[in-house]
Amino acid sequence: MSAVDILLARARAELRRVGPREAAAIQEAGGLLVDIRYAALRERDGTIPGALIVERNELEWRLDPTGDHRAPEAVPLDLTAHPVVVICNEGYASSLAAVSLRQLGLRHATDLTGGFQAWRTAGLPVNHDS
Repeated sequence: MSAVDILLARARAELRRVGPREAAAIQEAGGLLVDIRYAALRERDGTIPGALIVERNELEWRLDPTGDHRAPEAVPLDLTAHPVVVICNEGYASSLAAVSLRQLGLRHATDLTGGFQAWRTAGLPVNHDS
């Protein structure tokens, strides 16, 4: 097993990951979906309506509950109390990102099993206007 596989397994042991329909229900109930995919994937496949788009390299700065660079869409939310579901393309990078957010105090951060591709396969809404 590679070092990154071990890191991923440890990250996932900390999370209660959610499927597409549960992620949609979390969003409906006021939780935040955060799409960390890079622009080319969003342009190719579309985006999830209402998801906050924050590329992975900015994630911690844009969601830090104590930071000055927090995304405006995240400011009104108490991210330490609300669920945050991180979404990458297939559900790998998002596991590592969710654990990073937990280390910032977002104790309800998790990720979407199967990522955006699972969302799309589940037939949930996708915007193609980017």
